[in-house]
Amino acid sequence: MQAGASNVATLLVGRIIGGLAIGVLSMTVPLYNTEIAPPKTRGFLVGLTQQMIGIGFIVANWVGYGCQFIKSDVSWRLPLALQLVPAGLLLVGIQFLPYSPRWLLEVGRDAEAREVVYKLHGDNHREAAEIEYKEMHDTIKAESLVRRRKLSDLWSTPPMAKRTFVAVGVQVFCQFTGINVINYFGPQMYNSLGVTGSKALLVQGIYGAIGPIANLFFIIFALDRVGRKKPLMFGAASFVCTFSILAAIVATNPPDDPNANQTAQRAGIAMIFLTSIFFSVSFGPVSWVLASEVFPTNARALGTSVATCSNWAFNTLIGQVSPLAMTNLQWKFYMVFVALNLVDFGIITAFFPETKGKTLEEMNEVFGDEIDTSKGLGKISEEEKGSEERIP
Repeated sequence: MQAGASNVATLLVGRIIGGLAIGVLSMTVPLYNTEIAPPKTRGFLVGLTQQMIGIGFIVANWVGYGCQFIKSDVSWRLPLALQLVPAGLLLVGIQFLPYSPRWLLEVGRDAEAREVVYKLHGDNHREAAEIEYKEMHDTIKAESLVRRRKLSDLWSTPPMAKRTFVAVGVQVFCQFTGINVINYFGPQMYNSLGVTGSKALLVQGIYGAIGPIANLFFIIFALDRVGRKKPLMFGAASFVCTFSILAAIVATNPPDDPNANQTAQRAGIAMIFLTSIFFSVSFGPVSWVLASEVFPTNARALGTSVATCSNWAFNTLIGQVSPLAMTNLQWKFYMVFVALNLVDFGIITAFFPETKGKTLEEMNEVFGDEIDTSKGLGKISEEEKGSEERIP
């Protein structure tokens, strides 16, 4: 509908449908990855969400740069049509993915859940698979005895309120980093630093490649070692520095000043690039991991949905306000992000727990829940009983 639109109405309807799909996927993908990943590599696997988003930005930036040279309506139809490629790959590939074992346990398909756990662990780790399965089984069955599906459950107890605060907070703070001001309005920022025309688009294309590279190294070598809290603190502190320097450069070298210091302007561009790198080793991957791993199974889908919704709500706010603010406030707009990240740093330091290396069931201990798993013991379904001989 978007690529073949013959009028604005068709284009808008296509965008709305696409937006609904993105909203569902941006919640479901990290949720699914969280539920199938072992604790030791959960940061890496869920962090791949940000990696793929970064690759998407690379493609979008360079397709946009290249399509500006097409002198027909293909210049905007082609970028929209290219969305069909990843959508088609997902539609086909998802048919080969296993169900989440935790979801299977929730709906009473215990034998299937056990098979999936064994499959995810592999034939050489049967003992570890059995231990993980029993822990999943007992906790989820106990939780199911008190399961409710109301929004108010997310703050019904102090531990749940803290989980929700952390999950929603990290997603909102992700927008407070200011990263999407750069992603969406980078060329306008480069204009304020003396880079105009097609050069601004070229710089934006180069900028888009920096973050995913940093993110890849971080999720492979660091995230599951250093944890969640320290990278978030580092990121917030870094953004205070980069936006302070950027604001000072723009304030002292306005774009309409013929005597502007070009060296300082290049330093401003470097601050924008550093912001991308710092985001990619902090809030970028960690926000998806933390928001999806802190909730218990019976509230994980609802909690992750609310957290992701908060992200998109503030994303929309930033997208609507930023072009007006950069035009009217200029360098003062960047000071807003200095203040926001100072507040984020304090909140993360004081209230965010460390969840590195914990199984999803062990999050109950991290947040102080009291769940009597003995109530779930022995609740083996008839389906699973019949499979005891088939599964050693």
